[in-house]
Amino acid sequence: MLNFLKKNIALLWAKKHVHEAEEIKKNAESNQEQLLLSLVNTAKKTLFGREHDFENIHSVADFQEKVKISDYEDLKPYIERVKKGQANILWTDIPDYFAKTSGTTSGAKYIPISKEGMPYQVKAAQSALFHYIAKKNNADFVNGKMIFLQGSPELEEVFGINTGRLSGIVAHHIPKYLQKNRLPSWETNIMEDWEAKVDKIVEETEKENMTLISGIPPWLIMYFEKLVEKHGKKIKQIFPNLQLIVTGGVNYEPYRDKMEELLGGKVDIVQTFPASEGFFAFQDDYTKEGLLLLTNQGIFYEFVPLEEYGRPDARRLTLKEIELNKDYALVITTNSGLWAYSIGDVVRFIDKNPHRIVVSGRTKHFTSAFGEHVIAFEVEEAMKAALEKYTAQITEFHLAPQVNPAKGLPYHEWFIEFEKNPENLELFRNELDDQLRKRNSYYDDLISGSILQKLHITSLKKNAFHEYAKSQGKLGGQNKTPRLANDRKVAELLEIYKL
Repeated sequence: MLNFLKKNIALLWAKKHVHEAEEIKKNAESNQEQLLLSLVNTAKKTLFGREHDFENIHSVADFQEKVKISDYEDLKPYIERVKKGQANILWTDIPDYFAKTSGTTSGAKYIPISKEGMPYQVKAAQSALFHYIAKKNNADFVNGKMIFLQGSPELEEVFGINTGRLSGIVAHHIPKYLQKNRLPSWETNIMEDWEAKVDKIVEETEKENMTLISGIPPWLIMYFEKLVEKHGKKIKQIFPNLQLIVTGGVNYEPYRDKMEELLGGKVDIVQTFPASEGFFAFQDDYTKEGLLLLTNQGIFYEFVPLEEYGRPDARRLTLKEIELNKDYALVITTNSGLWAYSIGDVVRFIDKNPHRIVVSGRTKHFTSAFGEHVIAFEVEEAMKAALEKYTAQITEFHLAPQVNPAKGLPYHEWFIEFEKNPENLELFRNELDDQLRKRNSYYDDLISGSILQKLHITSLKKNAFHEYAKSQGKLGGQNKTPRLANDRKVAELLEIYKL
């Protein structure tokens, strides 16, 4: 009886929430400008607001004139003052949390999360689940066990401010009605050794009625592989009532085939786009590609055409100015005190009604050693098309330029860990090259003009990317290996795993 009530209450709440969300979707463009002006007005007496003349900002154009696009290094002097407990610097109060991330150029980054910002992180995750429940008319999973593969919820204090990985911070805000069904235990969750942690999670979950599992794809796969190896069964045989997988952090598509093989049965997938800086989007329609951009979550968005990114005269477009199927660097202003902040992600709109995006890459993750500017979305789509034509399966891959080969013209080198090798690697290589040429005209010109030779594939040993991540201290949590680079730093480390 209790389970019946719990399920039906969830259905009622979900349908009410989704009905209200429809009105927000319709007014997204006008609401965005109102949101920006509200944020500016709230912060006009902060140090940042005074230095950037917030008193005289009355439009998006005013804001863009007075506040230049920033990155972490630009905001770091302000954040250092906040870390020392100073209020009224970037936002009106000191933040409730710092989300600590590992930066490649800035060392550890401390992203502020204000008392206004934290609830939106939680509400966005709840909204993703409510949309799923309402659209599927199914809330069965609320009566089973749920697991979130995440960083440690144990937080440290930085001048009195609780600090940790975002997923660990969020663990403290999971609603009470989900807490009783949540795994793993606190003792397991705070383990720092990721491999030992996953082993312990397997022990704690293998005999439970698991209905929802959440995490980024590489670590879900690691967890599932350990279960399959231990039991000699597919995941749906081990967890017959598993209904839903919630994933984010990286593009799910390159992992889909491997996930489906491990699952061995139908499980619904909900993709999300959370980050330390905010929760930006989630999948609200399970019949089509794309994630719904969340325009009422305390975040104002700007979009810089990727080909202009980094230029002083780069256009900063608002939601009403974007075009479909173009790549934009994502710039955000938030109710945690990030102002015109470039988060490093590249998005592409595939729908305007409502506004749906795909994450197409990172501003710093591209290959353009020869002027081709190949981005993650293009290589992932090329790989997906090649795998559809040839019966092969991959675990992970990385693309790097080979500028000075020992012999012949330069080329793109693809380091691929195959789960299942193609029957003919040469045919697969040609198909992969053709698919990338279709998606990037500059690369096509370089090949046809004999500036580059066709791509090369370097096959890697099993568990190569796992061992690489471990060697770099980036195993577990939200860590992931970049799919492509403009240099050979990652490539040189992967070479030791060549077959």
